[in-house]
This record gives sequence, structure tokens and C-alpha cells, in this order.
Amino acid sequence: MGGSCAQRRPAGRRQVLFSFLLPLFCPALCEPIRYAIPEELAQGSVVGKLARDLGLSVLDVSARKLRVSAEKPHFKVDVESGDLLVKDRIDREQICRERRICELQLEAVVENPLNIFHVVVVVEDINDHAPQFDKKDIHLEIVESVSPGARISLDPATDPDINTNSIKDYKINSNPYFSLLVRVHSDGGKYPELSLEKPLDREEQRSHHLTLTALDGGDPPRSATANIEIFVRDTNDNPPVFSKDEYKICLSENLPPGTSMIQVTATDQDEGINAEINYYFRSTTQSTRHMFSLDEKTGMIKNNRSLDFEDVQRYTMEVEAKDGGGLSTQCKVIIEILDENDNSPEIIITSLSDHILEDSFPGMVVALFKTRDRDSGENGEVTCSIGRDVPFKIHSSSKNYYKLVTDGALDREQTPEYNITITATDKGKPPLSYSTSVTLHITDVNDNAPVFHQTSYVVHVAENNPPGASITHVIASDLDLGTNGRVSYSIVASDLEPQALSSYVSVSEQSGVVFAQRAFDHEQLRAFELTLQARDQGSPALSANVSLRVLVDDRNDNAPRVLYPALGPDGSALFDMVPRAAQPGYLVTKIVAVDADSGHNAWLSYHMLQASEPGLFSLGLRTGEVRTARALGDRDAVRQRLLVAVRDGGQPPLSATATILLVFADSLQEALPDLSDRRAPSDSQAELQFYLVVALALISVLFLLAVILAIALHLRRSSGSTTVGCFQRGFCSKSGPVVPPNYSEGTLPYSYNLYVAQTGKTEFNFQKCSEPLHSTQDIVCGDSSGDLIPLHVGDDLTSHPQTLAPVSFVFCIFSNLVASYISKVLLHLCI
Repeated sequence: MGGSCAQRRPAGRRQVLFSFLLPLFCPALCEPIRYAIPEELAQGSVVGKLARDLGLSVLDVSARKLRVSAEKPHFKVDVESGDLLVKDRIDREQICRERRICELQLEAVVENPLNIFHVVVVVEDINDHAPQFDKKDIHLEIVESVSPGARISLDPATDPDINTNSIKDYKINSNPYFSLLVRVHSDGGKYPELSLEKPLDREEQRSHHLTLTALDGGDPPRSATANIEIFVRDTNDNPPVFSKDEYKICLSENLPPGTSMIQVTATDQDEGINAEINYYFRSTTQSTRHMFSLDEKTGMIKNNRSLDFEDVQRYTMEVEAKDGGGLSTQCKVIIEILDENDNSPEIIITSLSDHILEDSFPGMVVALFKTRDRDSGENGEVTCSIGRDVPFKIHSSSKNYYKLVTDGALDREQTPEYNITITATDKGKPPLSYSTSVTLHITDVNDNAPVFHQTSYVVHVAENNPPGASITHVIASDLDLGTNGRVSYSIVASDLEPQALSSYVSVSEQSGVVFAQRAFDHEQLRAFELTLQARDQGSPALSANVSLRVLVDDRNDNAPRVLYPALGPDGSALFDMVPRAAQPGYLVTKIVAVDADSGHNAWLSYHMLQASEPGLFSLGLRTGEVRTARALGDRDAVRQRLLVAVRDGGQPPLSATATILLVFADSLQEALPDLSDRRAPSDSQAELQFYLVVALALISVLFLLAVILAIALHLRRSSGSTTVGCFQRGFCSKSGPVVPPNYSEGTLPYSYNLYVAQTGKTEFNFQKCSEPLHSTQDIVCGDSSGDLIPLHVGDDLTSHPQTLAPVSFVFCIFSNLVASYISKVLLHLCI
């Protein structure tokens, strides 16, 4: 890829060279933009239209931050016009010293996007220095025997300026003995020589005074003068002669100071003092004379200081050999400095983005840097590298320019920062290298959702907990930073009613602690499930859910409740009848109890606390069944009282007691006399018994009237049907174990027990039935309340309306109710 570079000359003496610009980061290079300016240009002077030459508008100058980068800030960019201006004094002789071509390397940097362009400013010489002689007064000696045409070399003047501004000519004042010749060397240097025009006569004139003038080629020209005084001495007709007109040597720049480098030698055919030769530097700059020393007697040249190829690559000096008679000759000594790999490469970071988003795509430019090696050839060729196992790489963008780009996925949670070491190595032998480190910080993005420390939580909470107590603590962590990693907690779902959820539990938004808002009751709520959410504060926010199951553990806070035997309407215990012929193991009755607790707290056991006749009955520890342990003996009382304790399995256990009244009898009529054989009641009981006897007599009368009325009505209707009634026979007691419905071995089902506990009504009570008639098998039964329910086994009462008259039937039922109630009271008093 190439581009044509044109040349233009601005106003005055400035020349501007510029190229058709290409982007910086392309494999091939364009020639740099070139400007030419004279030295000593005033500060603020325009060097060139940099923005225009880069193809930028005036607005782009500030928007894209156009600037120049150089080792020394000689130039700056005008932010309003985009012109390249002079910032500091530019002295070509100070900057470039003895170099013939003085070029300043600049880099024009623009951003958004980042580009760099090379700019070369050529500093042209102006005639700002006048020629100068090393000595203002020159003293020469010459023998009178010198033939006309002999030449005497003079010390030339020096001028730091170059080209046309350097020394152009020499002149001397007019005189009859000497003329001035200007000798031009191969390097273009001009050296003055005096030529003898006619023989000298010491006796006629012992000395001659001349004025030597050096003129440069500036406009206007500058000059310098030196006074020459020539002393005429006796004859010395042979000048010294060097073995070579030009000495040339190549030396390594690593040569230590004080090393003997080269020796110049000259011979003189004269004898005595006229053959004694001394050596001097002539036509040599002051910097060279400071660098080297010349032994006047031996002609040995040594270096006073270390040589540096990167500073000066070639030294040229004039050596004069002068004999004792004043004759002299000159030779040229050229010292070439050879480059050694004595300079390590340099790395200059020109742009650095040290904070990188972790979701940056591969290929993003992170840093821009350039390398420099002051050595030449292979010693100055540099390659760059970085360490392995980092998601970055180096691309060479242009001459000595490189860019550091991303080369893989970045993850701040794994590596929050990278310390990249860039190493520049030259190709010298041995190679030298230089390393610099840049720290790249990876900036966090919200790419990690919160993670709970457990996949699910199960927590046990004992019931009756204090409201506001902490029941568990859920923790979620987020690998991100700042707001991206700040987690808040909330309840997002539950199997509880939405309106009741807040009254049961709450969660701390900051800490994740779950609090109970109320005391839990195992009997009402055994378990519930929550869905907790952890949400970060990123944008967009990320979240995670976790299930929390709360199990309400039971405490022994409910005592057993005895459902059977239940107390009568008057608060007294009912009785059960046991046949006198009951064999051992006969099921007398069963204690039914429930416990609202669960588990061991509801595991009931039954214990006999008191018994009228120990050993007569046995009690099932777990079933609560009361069975006969042996047959009834003659000495055993027919009335038995058992006090039973029902205990649960809690710690400490809770208990309830039940009283069981038992009567050994085969029928109710048989049981009543036994019930009357009790100890003499107190006065109040005697009074009560009196009223009961009266009531029983009244009921008996009413009962007889009802029977007579029923028989009369029956005969009147002349019905042939069999009379069914509840008055033809005495009551017979169908005694036996009272077993509740749905009974099975062990404790009753909790649902049934709970029903009984809630309603307070027992569906199984002591039953009394009349003995069936021989023909009709009619049974009249009543419950413990005294109500009689006629049952016709075989025929339906509705099919014989003439059987019982309505009045007699109602009267019969009423009489039966009253008699039943009075009998119960009597039985209670008797026991």
C-alpha cells in the first residue's frame, strides 16, 4: 500500500512536506508529513497546517484531541486552528550539533478512534553564527631561505552554521610578500594558506604583520579576523612530511577512555633543531579536541572520553607536524566509530486504558506503545512480547508502534486485574532487552446471579415460639462487586394465604434472617413452605429463588382428654353393668381418650390408680380396655369403682383421670337392689331420696293408668293383631361392653377423637333394651337420656295403626322418660 507525498513551501523560507495520510494501524507505512522551518523561529510561529494536512476539520481538532508527542516539547498544536506552532527556542546547532541534516521526529496523535501520524520537521540553518578563529593572534616563524611559492598553513576559522552559511572565503590585507590561497578538502572544508610571493630578507624586515579575514556565505555575510605576525628566521629549507596524507581508523564505541587509538608520524630531512617535529591539532572543532588528546612529541592520539556511536559516528581532525625551523605540514585523521549493542530498547507508552469492562470483546485496543533503540542495524531491530496465559496479545501496527489488544474472554470474578509485562528485545549479539509492566484493572459487570448456599432449606420450629424470634438465616452470595453484588431478600411465594402470609413470617431484606411474626401452633399448622428470592442491585438485576420449608414441631402442651366414660347431665359418672357370670378376659368397657398433640406427645398410656377390688380387673396399657382378670367371687362386692389415669408420652408427661363405675348384675331390676345396699346417706341425701320415692310412686300410678287405657282402647277396636307395647313385660337389661363405632384395637383415630373433642357429644352411651316378646320380637330401647325407641323386629309399626292408640302411645313414652331419669338418679345415689 503506498501513498504519494507532496512538497510545499510556506511563506518565507519554510518548506512543508506532507503525505497523503493513511490510518496509523495498517500493515504498510506512508511517508511521514514533512515540514521545513528555519532555526531560531519565534515562539508561536506557524510550522504548518497540521490539521488540514491530516484531513481534519477545525472542529475535529478539539473533538479528537489532536496533539503532538516528542521527546522535547519544541512544538504544540493550536486548538483553535489546528496549526503546528513553535513552542520553544529551536537552535539547530544545539539540537543537531554537527549533523548536516537536522530533522525532528514528531508523532501527531488523535483519538476517537486512536491514530498516530508521523511528522518530520526539518530545521534549516540560518546565518546566526559568525566565523571564529581559535586564536586572535597568530604567531608564525619562517626562515629566510624559504623559496617563493612556499606555503604556510593557517588555522582555519570555525563556523557552527552549515552549507552556504558556513565559511565561504578568506582574505588578507594587501602586502608584497604574501598572498592567500584557499585550499578545499574533499569534505568541502576550506583552509587558508599563505604563499610566499618573493624571498624574505630578515635583515630588511624581521617580521610581517597581516590581517586574516574569514567570510561566511550568509546574507548578509558575517566575518571574523585574526592578526598574523610572521617572524623571519634563519634557513630551514625542508618541511616535515607525514607518512600518509590521510589516516583512517575504525574503533568500537566500547573503547575505554585513555586508549591509544592511532599514531601519526612525520619526518624532516633537516638536522638539529630544524628536524625536531612537534604535532598539533589544527582545523579541528573544540568538541573533537575535548574528545581526543594528541601527544606533541609522539603524535599518539588517545580518547579522553567514552565514545558513543549514537552521539557521533565519525570524527575528522587535522594534525600539523612542525619542525624546529618553523616549517610544517598537515595530514587528515578520520576516526569511524563502530556501533556496538550497548543500548537496551526503550518502551514508551503513548496511550493506556487501564480499566476494561469484563464483557469486552476480543480485539479491543488496551494500550498503544512504541519502541526505540539508539543502536543501528540489527542492534536496533526490536521485537516485543508479553507473557503467556494472559488474554492479551500484541499487534504490530506500524514502524516501531504496537498495540496491546484483548485476546480472550475476561472474567473479573476469576482475575480482577492483570499485571502485563511487555518485553522489548533487540537482535544484537548478545541481545539486550527491556521490560515494563502495565496493570490492567477488570471492571465489574452484573454477569453473576446470586447463589444460595443451599439448594433448599428445611427448618424446624417448636410451637409456642415467641413472636418476632429468628427461625432461620438464608444466605446468598454474589460474585459481583458494588451494587452488582449487593443482595436483598424477599418472599415471593408461599402455600399460605397471601393475606395471612405477613402475619406468619417475614424476612430481613438486608440480612436474609427469617422471623416468625406470631407464635405457631402445631395443632393448627404443622408445616408451610416459602419461596425466598435473592436479588442483586445490578442493571438489569439478577435473582435466584430457593425453597424454605418450615416444620412446626409439636410440644407437649395438650393434656389427654377423656371422651369415655363421660359424665352425666348432672356431672356424675355413669355406670356399666357386668354379667355376674363374666369369665376372665371379659371386655367390660373401654376408656376412650384423645390428645391434640402428635408423636410421642400423643402416645397415650392407661394406668390403674385405684380399684375397689384390686386384681379383679385388668387395664390395657395402650388400649384402655377394662377386662375381668378373674371370675366374680362370693365375697366380692357387686359395686366396683375404678380410678384410671391417662398419661401422654411428653416430657414432662401430662395426664387426665377417669372414674369407672361397674355393677355386677344380669338385669337392671337385679342391679337396683344392689345399688340400694349402700351406706346410710347423709341428711340431705335422705331428703332427696324421699322426694324420689314420691315421684316414683306417682309415675307408677300414671303408668298403670296408661296400661288400662291402652287395653280398653284395644278391646274397643276389636283388633285381632298382636299387641305390641312397652308395658306388657318388665324391663330387661341388655348389658355388655360399650364399644364406640369405628372402634379398633388401640387409640381411636385422631379425626374421630377430634370430632368428639370439638362437639363434646359422645355417640355411644349406655343402652337399655326391653326383652323381646315371644311372638313378635318387639324391642323397646332407650338411650341414657331415658328416651324409648320402639323397634318392631319383623313388622313395621306403620302397617298396624290400630296397635297403639295415639294417646296411650304418647303417655307411654312420657312415663318411660320419667321412670328412666329417676332410675338413673337412684343408681347414682346407690353407688
